[in-house]
Amino acid sequence: MSTPETPAADTPQPPLLQFPTDYPIKVVGRTSATLRAQIDAIFSSHVPDLDPSRTTERLSANGNFQSISYTIHAVSAAQVTALATDLKACPDILIVI
Repeated sequence: MSTPETPAADTPQPPLLQFPTDYPIKVVGRTSATLRAQIDAIFSSHVPDLDPSRTTERLSANGNFQSISYTIHAVSAAQVTALATDLKACPDILIVI
């Protein structure tokens, strides 16, 4: 009986994603008149070529929450990390997925 070989701890692992890539991000917040504009401004600062046709918006059943899904053309992990950090820093955003 043989055991499968496991890579050594110091062996570099391949990246989980290859960039550039299409990357989906969903943002959820409490419904407000300014939520969409705030989120769009954050996305625009990190993704200058944001395509509005790749964005969807949905209200919760009772209309208390709003989710906005974006698919961006991410060029690096650093770009995605910076975008997620800025989204999480916005007090009107509850969840970033």
